[in-house]
Amino acid sequence: QGQLVESGGGLVQAGGSLRLSCAASGIIFRGTVMGWHRQAPGKQRELVAGITSGGSTNYADSVKGRFTISRDFAKNMVYLQMDSLKPEDTAVYYCAVRGVRASDYNYWGQGTQVTVSS
Repeated sequence: QGQLVESGGGLVQAGGSLRLSCAASGIIFRGTVMGWHRQAPGKQRELVAGITSGGSTNYADSVKGRFTISRDFAKNMVYLQMDSLKPEDTAVYYCAVRGVRASDYNYWGQGTQVTVSS
């Protein structure tokens, strides 16, 4: 059974940076897409960034140029480097995984809180 555990969230000032980490276990990276999502209270969860096992990436328009998603196969880790943070980035961030041809992400981490102060 796959398991994802996020870490690295915290409180930062606007313009600052954070790096989120996602430790994966029981998941084979080949043929998978790893994604970072976020959800603020009262708002819908949104996909922030995704990365395939081949290294292809995609980003929400709101974070392009500021966030970078990456994978480390040797360590079974997925990262989200967040730079130039804005107050509107405040949310709980979740790591998730799906098959490359699946329509939905089927494994989720517990989430890590990111708060950006102004």
